[in-house]
Amino acid sequence: MRAVGYIRVSTEGQRLEGVSLDAQEARIWSWAEAMDAELVDVFRDEGMSGSRADNRPGLQAAIEAACAEKAALVVYSLSRLCRSTRDAISISEKLDRCGADLVSLSERIDTTSASGRMIFRMLAVLSEFERDQISERTKAALAHKRAQGEATGHAPFGFDVGIDGKTLVPNEQEQRVLRVIAYLDRKGLSQRRIVAALNSRGLQTKSGGRWTRGSLRSVLRSASTRGKGTEAA
Repeated sequence: MRAVGYIRVSTEGQRLEGVSLDAQEARIWSWAEAMDAELVDVFRDEGMSGSRADNRPGLQAAIEAACAEKAALVVYSLSRLCRSTRDAISISEKLDRCGADLVSLSERIDTTSASGRMIFRMLAVLSEFERDQISERTKAALAHKRAQGEATGHAPFGFDVGIDGKTLVPNEQEQRVLRVIAYLDRKGLSQRRIVAALNSRGLQTKSGGRWTRGSLRSVLRSASTRGKGTEAA
C-alpha cells in the first residue's frame, strides 16, 4: 500500500489541542510502519484554519499526490482534514473517483476496508439530512417573511420593494394585471388562453416582455402563496 500524509494546525488549534505538526506526522509514520505502507510524502499547512478546504495549498497538493499515486490520504483526524462533514465527504468522493482512499487515524476510518466505507456512507446520509433540514428552515423563514409582507429577493409581480429594502409595496399597474389574471382564471380559461388574452391586450410581465405559460404559472404560484384576493376585471 502507498500512502500520502497530510498534517495541519492553526495557532489556536495547536494551543488548545496540543497536537503539533510533529506529533501528527509521528503518528502517521507509526501507522505506515504498522501497516507496512510506503509513505510517499507528508504535506502540511501551518497556521491555517480548517474552515475551508479549497484555500489550503498543502491539502490540495496532498489530494493531487494521493490521486496520482492511487494511494491512501492519511490524516491524524478528520478535524485536521476539514471542519465540515460536507467537505470531508467531498474529499472522500474525489479520492474514490481517482482510485485513492482516505484514512483518519483518530476516528479509525479507513476506506480501504468495507467497514470504513460504510462509516463514510453513514456520514454522507447525515450530511444530506443536515442539508435537508437547512432547506426546510430556509423555506419556512421565507414563507414567514412573505406572510409579513417582507421582500425575499426580487419583488414578486404586483409589488415593488419599499424604500426600507424589506417591505413590499403594491404596484398599481401590476395589481390591475393581477385582477385580470384572477378574473380569467375564475372564468375557467386555460393557461394558454389566459396568456393569449394578456398578450392581445398589450399587458406586460414585470420585465416588460410578453407573457408565457411559465411566467403565468410563476405569478399564480406567488399569488396562491400570498393568499391575496382579487376582484373581477
